[in-house]
Amino acid sequence: MILLYGRHYLSRYRALDGLIPDGASVVELCCGPGFLFDRYLRHRSVTYTGLDSNPRFIERLGRRGGRGEVRDLGDETRLPEADYVIMQASLYQFLPDAGPVVGRMRRAARVQVIIAEPVRNLASGGLPVIATLAARQTDAGLGDRPRRFTEQTLDAFFASLPTRPSRSFLIPGGREKVYLLDAGPNDGRPQPP
Repeated sequence: MILLYGRHYLSRYRALDGLIPDGASVVELCCGPGFLFDRYLRHRSVTYTGLDSNPRFIERLGRRGGRGEVRDLGDETRLPEADYVIMQASLYQFLPDAGPVVGRMRRAARVQVIIAEPVRNLASGGLPVIATLAARQTDAGLGDRPRRFTEQTLDAFFASLPTRPSRSFLIPGGREKVYLLDAGPNDGRPQPP
């Protein structure tokens, strides 16, 4: 990832950190090893909970002082509530229909949903050998997820939602795009138990 993003590797984290005020509560879906918490939010007065299907990631997060839960985020159960509900570089894991997870995020958020997703990546194009290696490196333990977003398909996905983002922007370097959605009710979908 560092080679791919180069000097812009930390741009996503800095951008997200700048969107979260002191005193806020945060739930991060597909948190991985909790880099956002460990590097940025841990040193601030932010209440953080990371959710991931990989127990090793949650154990590492706990060792670093974070709070985490092992969760299958594809199972439609209600998400913990927080001021900000975040997902970084993982929306593609829910393709071909990522709409339900975004709806669950909006229901759990009291203030805002923040989604940062790659729009230029190696797993979706280029040389087949590099694409295969990149896809393996992004496997969260749930098997290969070959589909990825481009900026056009990601914009189209968000435009298809009942509630549009209030703001979107590319991070420096142009590899990821951040979307902000206001918190809201259930977007007309049944609420899970």
